[in-house]
Amino acid sequence: MKKILVIVPIPMGEDGLALRRGQSHVAKVKDDTELVYRAVAVGPRSFQGAQDMTIVDFAVLQAGSTAEKEGFDAVCVDTMSDSGVAALRSVLKIPVVGAGRTAFMTALMLGSKFSIIVMYKPWIPMQQKTLKEYGLMDRLASIRSIDHPPTPYSKNGGVAMGDEEDDVLPKLEKVARLAIEEDGAEVILMGSTTMYRGAAYVAERVSAPVIAAGPLTYRYAEMFLDLGLTQFNDGNTISPMPLQGMLARMVGAAGEHD
Repeated sequence: MKKILVIVPIPMGEDGLALRRGQSHVAKVKDDTELVYRAVAVGPRSFQGAQDMTIVDFAVLQAGSTAEKEGFDAVCVDTMSDSGVAALRSVLKIPVVGAGRTAFMTALMLGSKFSIIVMYKPWIPMQQKTLKEYGLMDRLASIRSIDHPPTPYSKNGGVAMGDEEDDVLPKLEKVARLAIEEDGAEVILMGSTTMYRGAAYVAERVSAPVIAAGPLTYRYAEMFLDLGLTQFNDGNTISPMPLQGMLARMVGAAGEHD
């Protein structure tokens, strides 16, 4: 049995995690793969800007830093921002798979340029930041927004399309068509793992392949485990001093403030 930890970068209860687990049905993971979803203990309910991104990096690191000791075989980070991925790779020897890099690299296996569809404009800088870090801005056709702020997280546990899905889905199709026809996109990416339910809808209606990053990470994690692959480690990339105790105390203090 393969055991994969899926870290959700937003604090939420069981109802919200149950909605996130819907991605596992899209991924169709193997019968011998167990996905365990874990929300971060602290952090912003939605994140944009440098302050939020820094806090989320820390929260994801704390949520996954003991994954190897807990018996997990791999970690997937459930956000296109790849928050905390680099930090987790510095403390874990098991595969750590980020949704952003996974989606971008897969897109480049399917086409020469891709477009990202986001729910609303404040999410665009986060996408640009991640693309710049990976040196992929020249492969970006566009980032388009449907200008639809996500449903409040307190209402539905962080599912971006929420109860307004019938209104959102046609908007996703419209901007995807514009990205293909006007921007030259050959692949369409959903800009948030919470938008996974929109990917199938759009894929049936446009000519380009459409990627939902969350489910993709689970399949990549399975593949890495099957092939015995993990991230590079030459002995210098692993942090020499375990700081799990410090992380736990910092999270405890942050929780009191929250």
